[in-house]
Amino acid sequence: MNESSAAAGTLCVGIMAHVDAGKTTLSEQILHHTGRIRTTGRVDHGDAFMDNEALEQQRGITIFQEQASLTLGGNTKIVLIDTPGHEDFAAQRRRALLVMDLCVLVVSCADRIQSGTKTIYREVRDAGIPILFFLNKTDQAGTDPQRTLDALRTALGADILSADLSSEPAREEIALRDEILLEEHLAGNVPERRYLDVLRRLAGTGEVSLSLSGSALQDHGIRELIHLIPEIYTGRATKGAGEPFSGLVYRIRRQSGQRLAYIRVYSGYLTARTEVETISGRQKIHALYEAQGNRLTGIERCSAGEVAVVTGIAAVPGEWIGCRATAAPVQEPMMVQALTPKAPLTKQKLLSDLRELEEEEPELCVTPFGDAVQVGLVGKTQQEVLVQLLRSRYGDSVDAGEPRVQYRETIQKPVTGIGHYEPLRHYAEVWLRLFPGNPGSGIVFESRVAPNSLDENWQRLIRTHIYEREHPGVLTGSPITDLRIVLIGGRAHLKHTEGGDFREATYRAIRQGLMQAENVLLEPFVTFELTMLQEAAPKVTGDLIGMNAQLDAPEYLSDTEVIQRGTCRLSAIYAYPERFASVTHGYGRFTMHYSGHFPCRDQAEVVASSCYVPTEDPGNPCSSVFCSHGAGFPVAWDHVREWAHLAKDMEEYENAAD
Repeated sequence: MNESSAAAGTLCVGIMAHVDAGKTTLSEQILHHTGRIRTTGRVDHGDAFMDNEALEQQRGITIFQEQASLTLGGNTKIVLIDTPGHEDFAAQRRRALLVMDLCVLVVSCADRIQSGTKTIYREVRDAGIPILFFLNKTDQAGTDPQRTLDALRTALGADILSADLSSEPAREEIALRDEILLEEHLAGNVPERRYLDVLRRLAGTGEVSLSLSGSALQDHGIRELIHLIPEIYTGRATKGAGEPFSGLVYRIRRQSGQRLAYIRVYSGYLTARTEVETISGRQKIHALYEAQGNRLTGIERCSAGEVAVVTGIAAVPGEWIGCRATAAPVQEPMMVQALTPKAPLTKQKLLSDLRELEEEEPELCVTPFGDAVQVGLVGKTQQEVLVQLLRSRYGDSVDAGEPRVQYRETIQKPVTGIGHYEPLRHYAEVWLRLFPGNPGSGIVFESRVAPNSLDENWQRLIRTHIYEREHPGVLTGSPITDLRIVLIGGRAHLKHTEGGDFREATYRAIRQGLMQAENVLLEPFVTFELTMLQEAAPKVTGDLIGMNAQLDAPEYLSDTEVIQRGTCRLSAIYAYPERFASVTHGYGRFTMHYSGHFPCRDQAEVVASSCYVPTEDPGNPCSSVFCSHGAGFPVAWDHVREWAHLAKDMEEYENAAD
């Protein structure tokens, strides 16, 4: 169990699954059995309690995570979170993992083990969250829960025990994990409680996963699932009411004009009309609610381990608030798309509306882009939903441009960047040593300035300015990444330096360093998994070879089916699903997942086609500003060192930083 374990008596239970496994139907049955809803709905019928958004009802899929509170086992409070299964909306699922104590992973017995199931399993295991498999659709002809369980064990490499205590083989498997229980089991007449005790020890720590089978549609196995959860899973105790408050924001939504923040409390407690610390400063909680789908009920207090919906704060998903206020991790889209407003819609109005949506979906990564607004994308379904959401919520009509790869930039060798900002009555100089970082490391900062040469508060401010935004590279203007930035020197003026001066100097130091560097363009790569009939494999393999994909050995599922896995540039394979559907006549499955940014094979062509001129980017100057005779004047990037005030003092520190 990870740090996000619940307080005793409260569990956040996430329902997760690959598309069409029956996840939302299972959620409906749980809510019905616990008295939260009178009748069960279905997502494909547009009447599911958890799928209450108009877009979900129109499309018949879960798009937004939703939750409800209920009680199991008499006194165990459950916060049930239903998550999207479609990979285009995986970010919603991952945000739910931030506060989850148990994942109920739904697997269809009517299908083979899906690659989406493997992806979810890895994400949940990496988060340190116990997993309970619900083997669904056992009412369909030809299904065999034991065969599905065996396939899961093989496909996932997972240690999974059946929790069906009415089964003698299941009781025997449990007994084999505990010497004392095994002796009792062989002697016979062991009470069910003894098997539950061993399961609680093994499953609660994540040492093994458990499984139950049934049919959510036919209401088979639901009572057993509801009984098992409070019997086996309990969260670790969190810090109580006497401790300072801390909580994690995991969802933002808007309803009836109100901005709602979903928060899990991890220490202390939360009440209305109190102030909490955020990365933006202290903010006041206006009201607290408990969520039942889209229905909110006012509450007075939220204690450690519990979940509340609050109004009044401007935090974003992934942000810690309270005594451990910490910013949310930065999102990195693989693809971007320009949305151009249709008259009378203005760019300013579209940008404002998209900024509001970005608070709910940080992965949109909204940025102005000429006469349009650029947003991050995962896939075609997400693109269609975004355009519909803009129209239905704001009345915005847009033209969606062709999706483009989101490149990144880094450097190949160390270089020193110098930024100086000295218009009249302002002063700051910053020296940064830029190093290539490890792939996937992002931006890493450290300070190695000479003792007593620059006050700590200025060093902290420089660090803030490095992390507060994405800095564009000088090849295509794409964001830089995988850099270690070392502060080796700086200077302030006792009278004239202000905080904004170091922002200007820091930005210019990064740009000036990049202008001297051997820059490398990075493009996103994906891993893919294609399942098809063997007769389609030659054409598909030929297509993949034409994309320069790296292919693994094919895996033959049967006499008719084959799986082809591999790695490829996203730019080459992004549009392939339509071709794949045509080649396989609709009988294939295509999934792909981001694997990292790596050097672009066509760097010269991509840079030339971008038409980006770094010295003509007014928002990101490469030059510095110096002062002479009471007036500031610009100095081009390639002459900054000649004018820099610390030039004579910095040579030894440049070498020391290496």
